[in-house]
Amino acid sequence: MSIGDIKKELKAISLEDEKGLLDFIDSYSHDERAGVIAIVEQAKKKLDAYRQEVIRSEKMLSFEKKYTEMGYEYICGIDEVGRGPLAGPVVACAVILPKDEMILYLNDSKQVSKKKREELYDIIIDKAVAYGIGIVSEERIDEINILQATYEAMRMAIGNLKVKPDILLNDAVKIPEVDIRQVPIVKGDTLSASIAAASIVAKVTRDRMMESYGEIYPGYDFSSNMGYGSAKHIEGLKTLGPCDIHRRTFISNLI
Repeated sequence: MSIGDIKKELKAISLEDEKGLLDFIDSYSHDERAGVIAIVEQAKKKLDAYRQEVIRSEKMLSFEKKYTEMGYEYICGIDEVGRGPLAGPVVACAVILPKDEMILYLNDSKQVSKKKREELYDIIIDKAVAYGIGIVSEERIDEINILQATYEAMRMAIGNLKVKPDILLNDAVKIPEVDIRQVPIVKGDTLSASIAAASIVAKVTRDRMMESYGEIYPGYDFSSNMGYGSAKHIEGLKTLGPCDIHRRTFISNLI
């Protein structure tokens, strides 16, 4: 087989296909061509990366395993996105992940590429025992302030779950007016698979909304900055003035 064909064969093997990678390495490890030796080394690195991700993902389930062992059945992760932007809503998500299946690559949504977030969004929605979304508008943010709006979005997300959680794993905060046990975890979206999953679903949901707003309200570059105060956004704000989705309490010093 040519080196080019062997390279294509490796490229076709997914990172999660441990057996496929092992078989590939076994098949070509005795080939003494320099090009093939280099490709086999790539396969070994690919396999090592997969195994390291499995180890990392298992650590991300440590809180879930802890509370499962304590007798909690439905363990829910909660996170939000959109506290800092100058425009658009704040979005929260609550997710109950299955206990019998590990989802790889879950992490703080800001540490995951857009392409990977989109892939993980579909996987989470498909595999979740339940998930709920809470969206609080810019008008409501101006009315009650961003912290209270964030809590409101989180309560909405919990209320939209089709299964009531037994315990909530929250990213750092404790949500008022919730009668379910809560465990605030600092940097929880990097430590808990459930919180990371909620972070990703919330992020993709809000990003899609802001991309749509970018078409409705051109001139602010919403599809790129997602409502955050980028240079193009500030320029558009000063040139065009605020649009319907700007948070007036966030832009008072800019206009």
